Amino acid sequence: MAASVEYYRQVRKAQREYEKAKGIVEDIVLSFDRELKREANKLDVIEFKIEGNFARVDSNLKKIDALDKRISPLENQITNISQIYSQSNTNIISGLTGLELKIKDFATSQETVKQKIAGFEDQIKKVTTISEIGIEPVMPIRRDKAMATLTDTEITVLEMLSSEGPKTAPEIKEKVRLSREHTARLMKKLYEEGYLEREVGKIPFSYSIKKEMEKLLRKPENSQPT
Repeated sequence: MAASVEYYRQVRKAQREYEKAKGIVEDIVLSFDRELKREANKLDVIEFKIEGNFARVDSNLKKIDALDKRISPLENQITNISQIYSQSNTNIISGLTGLELKIKDFATSQETVKQKIAGFEDQIKKVTTISEIGIEPVMPIRRDKAMATLTDTEITVLEMLSSEGPKTAPEIKEKVRLSREHTARLMKKLYEEGYLEREVGKIPFSYSIKKEMEKLLRKPENSQPT
C-alpha cells in the first residue's frame, strides 16, 4: 500500500510537471508562431517595396531609352556643328592674317601722319601762345561800321572803358544801370563787332577797349577848332 501510494504521488507529480511543461511549450509555440507572422508581414512589405522599385527601375529604363532616342539626333547635329566650327576657324585665321597686314599698313600711315604733324608744331605753338596768357585772339575792327551803328549806351560803355580801363560785365552793369542779361548781350555785341578785347583767364571775363577804337573816340575832340 505504501508503495502504491508513493507511486501514485510520483505519477501525479509527473502529471503536474507534464502539464506545466506542456503549457510552456504551448507558450513557446504561440510566441514562435507570432514571430513567424511578424516576419511574414515584414517579408510581404519588403516584397511590396521590391516590386515598387522594380516598377520604378523599369520606368527609368524606358525614360533612358527615350532619352537615347532624343540624344542620337543631337549627337549628329553636334558633329555637323563641329565641322562648321572648324571651317569657321580656318576662315577666321585667314581674316586675322589679312587684318594684321592692314594694321601694319595703318601703322605706316600713322607714322607718316605723325611726321606731317611734327612739321606743323611750330605754327601750332605760335597760335596757342596767346591762349596760354589768357587773352583771346584780337578780332579786327569792322571799320565800315565804326561809330555809325552804336547806340548812346554803347558809346557810353566804350568811353568808360577808354577812360577807366578794363572792367567785367557786372562792373559795367552797375555803371550803366542795365539788367544782367541786357549788359551781357551788349558786351557780347561790342566784342563780336570788334570794338573790344576780352581776357578769358578768369570768370567773369574782363573787357577792354581796343587801341584803334580809342583813337576813333578821340578824333572828334582832336578835330574841334581851338
